[in-house]
Amino acid sequence: MKKRNIRNFCIIAHIDHGKSTLADRFLELTSTVAKRDMKHGQLLDTMDIEQERGITIKLQPVRMDWNYEGKDYILNLIDTPGHVDFSYEVSRSLAACEGAILVVDATQGIEAQTLANCYLALDHDLEIIPVLNKIDLPSADVEGRAKELVDALGVKKEDIIAVSAKEGTNVEKVLAKVIEMVPPPSATDDGEFKALIFDSVYDSYKGVVTYVSVKSGTVKKGDKLYFLNTKKQIDVLEVGYFKPKYTPADVLHAGEVGYVVTGLKSVREARVGDTLWQSGSTKVEFDDAKVLEGYNVVKPFVFAGVFSTDADDYSLLRDALDKLQINDSALSFVPEHSGALGHGFRCGFLGLLHMEIVQERLEREYDMNLIVTAPSVSYIIEMNDGEEKLISSPAELPDRVLISAIKEPWVKVEILVPKEYVGSVMTLCSEKRGVSKDMQYLDVNRVLMTFELPLASIVVDFYDQLKSVTSGYASMNYEYLDYRVEDLVKLDILVAGEAVDALSLIVHRDNAFYVGSGITKSLKKLIPRAQFPIPIQAAVGAKVLARETISAYRKDVTAGLYGGDISRKRKVLQKQKKGKKRMKMMGKVEMPQEAFLAVLRKDK
Repeated sequence: MKKRNIRNFCIIAHIDHGKSTLADRFLELTSTVAKRDMKHGQLLDTMDIEQERGITIKLQPVRMDWNYEGKDYILNLIDTPGHVDFSYEVSRSLAACEGAILVVDATQGIEAQTLANCYLALDHDLEIIPVLNKIDLPSADVEGRAKELVDALGVKKEDIIAVSAKEGTNVEKVLAKVIEMVPPPSATDDGEFKALIFDSVYDSYKGVVTYVSVKSGTVKKGDKLYFLNTKKQIDVLEVGYFKPKYTPADVLHAGEVGYVVTGLKSVREARVGDTLWQSGSTKVEFDDAKVLEGYNVVKPFVFAGVFSTDADDYSLLRDALDKLQINDSALSFVPEHSGALGHGFRCGFLGLLHMEIVQERLEREYDMNLIVTAPSVSYIIEMNDGEEKLISSPAELPDRVLISAIKEPWVKVEILVPKEYVGSVMTLCSEKRGVSKDMQYLDVNRVLMTFELPLASIVVDFYDQLKSVTSGYASMNYEYLDYRVEDLVKLDILVAGEAVDALSLIVHRDNAFYVGSGITKSLKKLIPRAQFPIPIQAAVGAKVLARETISAYRKDVTAGLYGGDISRKRKVLQKQKKGKKRMKMMGKVEMPQEAFLAVLRKDK
């Protein structure tokens, strides 16, 4: 097969706009999968969670053979996720392709993630093929949405294809457009072998399997290859491509997308974005070999503590996280100990949906019972001596006198919303310390608003509140900007005069009173009463901002007294008061698990 007859492309879209359904129609049309093997759900969404939620979590490559105008073509498709949390998967797909099909729902139009993914594709110099999907629905407005695409993205109206992925209408036209518009890969078969790893998974039978886009040279079973970043050498056990299951081949040529079985036991050694290399006839030395432009190491933005409800399951949780990390390179974790919850792990995620998916997979696939704490973000601490420290938990914060500044991460948030909700969104973002940067009218009714917000303000319930104030019409996309110095303080929670480390928070000084007041009120309801009064305080340094007191149990010691002088009663009450004072000095408050969970659980 000549390389000019190869087309590498991916499908990008907002969540639930019909990417995976369109991919299924491609598989049917090209007879890659027999009709009897098609499932009711999306064929390329292989995980149970993907099927149930109707979302794509992992990128999924597939190779299709198609005859167009008498010529045989190889079409390498990569189906990508649509949710903002999985945009790292999208960027990896784009690096392995020369073209992208941009799918837009004809009933909903352009959403925030549509724009973000389109700009990602343009950054990679990909050829964009615009497609309007769901034209079979009565509410589809093909003309209006096509004008939106032309105005917002600058595509030509004649290039837009209106399809129904569900019914299969015009799907053939999309594949024809791919062959006409997407250029063949610019790769050479001679010289040194170089391939970009765009994904790697652990297979229990084959070991680590790397998904590669071959940029130059050829590779076959038995070849010796090197990872240019990790400097590791491997013997190739098998090569092949996806149909959509593993299909072994004799050789992978330049321009093709396929897999290489490495025989490694850890995915960390086959890092995504690394270059697989072998010296060719040019005899380039290992030290002189140039690495292909890959991707940055994935940085987690949201952190949460993950603990098992039964302390004895700690080692099982560690094993489960280890196995899960093999197939999810974005997940990171380090051991953590909490006075409230015992031993567990501080896990890093790309966002809230990523966190939810990881929790669900741990509970389903590894049968774990988990407690997940409220999500927080990482901070950079500038010390007085100029040193910088990255912390992901308030417990790691050094003494205030040693700190010159605290930096927190900020993100750029794009919100697409009908114009009647602009005021509500403005109010919500200003309450979250947001800075308005831009406002564009995409058409007479829809507005694209751009804000800069602290990441800590959006990780817990911002998306829910946004959907609430816009009656569910808003869509949102965010991307990391930088760390900025802010007036942040550590909020300590003291119970009976003792600070409880597990409940400490890092908050903005302006919000400290409101947050502290809320926590003290929650704890007052949950901590059981004792024989002495229990003060619950929220403090910043030595300054107490909020206080609630749990009153003591009190026996009526004067009940047996009647008549006589008042001094008799006073004497008995004074004796009781002394006893309570002594008990307060000796007594210790037992914090129930529910009190910690009420403050720590993410659903609060």
